[in-house]
Amino acid sequence: MADRQEAAGEDDPLWVLACSGTGGDILPFIAVGRQLAARGHRVRLLTPAPYVDWVASHGLACDGFGSEQAFQACLDNPDLWDERKGFAVVWQSVAPYLQVLRELAARESGRCHLICHPIMLAAANLAKAARPGIKVAALHLAPSGLCSSHEFPALGSLVLPAWLPLAWKRRLWRWVYRFWLDPIMLPALNAARRDMALPPLDSFDSLLRGTPDAVLGLFPSWFAATQPDWPAPYFEAGFPPVPTGPAAELSAELQAFLDAGPAPVAFTPGTGHKHAGRYFESALAALARCGRRGLLITPHREQVPESLPPDVLWLPHAPFELLLPRLAALAHHGGIGTCAAAFRAGVPQLICPYAFDQFDNGWRARRLGVAETVPAGKLTAGTMAAALRRLLASEPVAESCARTAGLAGAGSAFAAAERLEQALGLRVSRPLPA
Repeated sequence: MADRQEAAGEDDPLWVLACSGTGGDILPFIAVGRQLAARGHRVRLLTPAPYVDWVASHGLACDGFGSEQAFQACLDNPDLWDERKGFAVVWQSVAPYLQVLRELAARESGRCHLICHPIMLAAANLAKAARPGIKVAALHLAPSGLCSSHEFPALGSLVLPAWLPLAWKRRLWRWVYRFWLDPIMLPALNAARRDMALPPLDSFDSLLRGTPDAVLGLFPSWFAATQPDWPAPYFEAGFPPVPTGPAAELSAELQAFLDAGPAPVAFTPGTGHKHAGRYFESALAALARCGRRGLLITPHREQVPESLPPDVLWLPHAPFELLLPRLAALAHHGGIGTCAAAFRAGVPQLICPYAFDQFDNGWRARRLGVAETVPAGKLTAGTMAAALRRLLASEPVAESCARTAGLAGAGSAFAAAERLEQALGLRVSRPLPA
């Protein structure tokens, strides 16, 4: 990988992949970055500071923004996982660093392309204003961020009926921006624009639609079909594969547990969730009610019940591509990367969404026939156990899982680097080293 990056000439644009969030948000950017580097491009990631070394372990150059302390303060805030308050917590962790892409681009004497997570488009907007020649692409990891009125996404626990008139849905989006998103985001953004002698924005929606030169969806059309009102030009790239090294393997402890009895049910609320004590208590009780073995997966041991029965194992992490095919079912938060991994493995899903895109991802997985959803606010041992019993006893769910695994299993369908070259008008022009 490093040899291929060195093969890129100094006249080639630097591709800066800017992302925020936790591991599940950053893994797709690593996958795209590795594709771009393999095609001979100069690539650099920009991530929250705690992930710099992890990105580098995948063979990619990386810069960090923020600090470990600030990042942990964000994770420690229980409002992060509130469906109405969570976005403000995330924005507060990004807003102090709105100039980071402008500063990074200023250090680059040649051309520069910015490939951004949607929340980093605010920083890309300022960089593009300072250097109008910069090209920007937005990478949407999940369809809800594309804000369609034709197929209105689940906004938290609010799911609109499909028959609602299109004009009403458009009006609702205007209200969402005016009364929720704009008051959160515009003050810091317009303060930064004022410092650059730029006029203020009246809506964050205009930035989302006006900043990118192209938009990529890192999900397939069978999960979310392209909508007429998605930003153009739009390119579909498919679910990214999980970038793993040759050392990925099941631990001896996990292997022994899997071999010792029937396929377990695994539970995870996501690597960044530090306030899931109730989730794991309900999971433990639901396993007992269903008579099932289980795995509780979180790096934060303090939120797992201290005493676990012999048929339940706690793990800080596990390689999903190896673990999921060994499961009876996967219970999780509805993160898009976890959904994709479960689709590939053909395993039934119990999705307990907390915030962000999780509700919409869960709704789409349920529509595919492979999942049940229990919103975090309604989570109890009883609702969890009942949903698991239905999933595990359903032949239609098993058939849908097998069908979806066939659709999701083709890793070669992921073509983000090629789509980006097409979108930004660039082709690799040198032979790549062997």
